Amino acid sequence: MKRTPRDTVTDVGHKGAASVAPRSRSTTVLLALAICGALLFAAFVALGSWQLKRLQWKLDLIERVEQRVHAPAVAAPGPERWQQINADADEYRRVRLSGNFLYALTAKVQAVTELGSGFWLLTPLRSADGSVVLVNRGFIPAKAASQADRVDGAAAQAVVVSGLLRMSEPGGGFLRHNDAAADRWYSRDVQAIAAARGLSRVAPYFIDADAAPASAAPAADQRADYMHPVGGLTVIAFHNNHLVYALTWYALALMVAAACFWVGREERNLRRNASTGASASAEGIDRESDDGK
Repeated sequence: MKRTPRDTVTDVGHKGAASVAPRSRSTTVLLALAICGALLFAAFVALGSWQLKRLQWKLDLIERVEQRVHAPAVAAPGPERWQQINADADEYRRVRLSGNFLYALTAKVQAVTELGSGFWLLTPLRSADGSVVLVNRGFIPAKAASQADRVDGAAAQAVVVSGLLRMSEPGGGFLRHNDAAADRWYSRDVQAIAAARGLSRVAPYFIDADAAPASAAPAADQRADYMHPVGGLTVIAFHNNHLVYALTWYALALMVAAACFWVGREERNLRRNASTGASASAEGIDRESDDGK
């Protein structure tokens, strides 16, 4: 029986390996990949830069709020300035105003504070000019809610209130909507509360009253049963994750750039190997022709 020469088997193996070698991509595919990569890279860089701008804006906002909170109290904006009130320029500004509380029109707004769950007491304060500002007098525990409407002997006297100017909170709380008909409130919605109480000339903001002086405040272990509201519980906190977001977008941009570099390098190697293989095949054919002769 005639045996196949060793070098013939080697050539067949070489040809089989060459037949399964990866092929380079077409120019059209490479162009499409390059365009997609460039668009993704540009988009991620733009998003990262936008987050850096948001970071600077947030830091400026925090600085402005800190200055407002610790600044001396100024007169609360009157009706002539109500149209210009906005969160960026006015929220958390320390203000003061005087007038008479309308205790019978107090609204109880559900709240959760460091003292537990209960209610904010929003009471209208009527000024001498007839305008009304809702004042968040403070927090009471849920078990004291039934006593919240009690009017003491000083109810008819004029008072001076100082605190932080806050913007209205329309709508309600998370997954809960204010129900004016049932007098259930989950957010400090100034317009809705004023309409439900039949009030007119109401400021578009409310005031978080400061804490009472130490001499008038209840002891810490008595607060849970204290019928008067506890003020000064405003929580001032801003979510500031913009730097993390910016780094994430920039990281994605670098990943796209690295992927494009890897594809380009692999394509160059494939074409180089294909060119080397073609040259080797041509030399092999020439040798076989010479051997045949």
